[in-house]
Amino acid sequence: MISPGPPTVWIDDSHAIVRRGMAACLQQADFVVRGESATLAPEPVLAGLDILLFEYAGPTLRRAVRLAEGNNTRLVATVRDVDEQAVREIVDAGVGAVLPHSTLTPDTLIATLRAVVAGAVALPGDMLTRLLLHVTQSSHLGPTRLNPRERSVLRLLADGMDTRGIAEDLRFSERTVKNVVHDVLTKLNCRTRAQAVAVATREGVI
Repeated sequence: MISPGPPTVWIDDSHAIVRRGMAACLQQADFVVRGESATLAPEPVLAGLDILLFEYAGPTLRRAVRLAEGNNTRLVATVRDVDEQAVREIVDAGVGAVLPHSTLTPDTLIATLRAVVAGAVALPGDMLTRLLLHVTQSSHLGPTRLNPRERSVLRLLADGMDTRGIAEDLRFSERTVKNVVHDVLTKLNCRTRAQAVAVATREGVI
């Protein structure tokens, strides 16, 4: 569960000026920056932390995932070079959102982190296309039956709606929406909402 009050974030990037710039943007948007690091050194303290914003690299990704195990911290990766390997590794690791440096602005940074806190899918459209290709080629993901309620929730996730918005649109409680999303992820053998949207799109169910 996300902590009450302003969302908390730890910022990791190899460039100090980038870290400071992101921190300034987020603090102006009422985020609480709990700390910063380069390649996860010093090691972030994730207890009670809402978001770990880190710079993607193979070893850094694996370490971030390990640190987040057993915590409710959500992972957001910034990516300097977006290629097929990066997309596969990031999505398969269960990262909640991706921010390409080429399109990173104060507005996209703030909007993406707010979306992640609210439980929305936060993946750029071109990256979602690559993800769809990746899951299409994954042989372990077979046809799965989804009930009408699950399909409705998935359609709204695909539209970029967050948990609260879906609950209001479908007149469900937020807890119900979260339970439905959990069931969908289990049925589709997915770790993230973005991955579930791509799989459902591939199977033609939304």
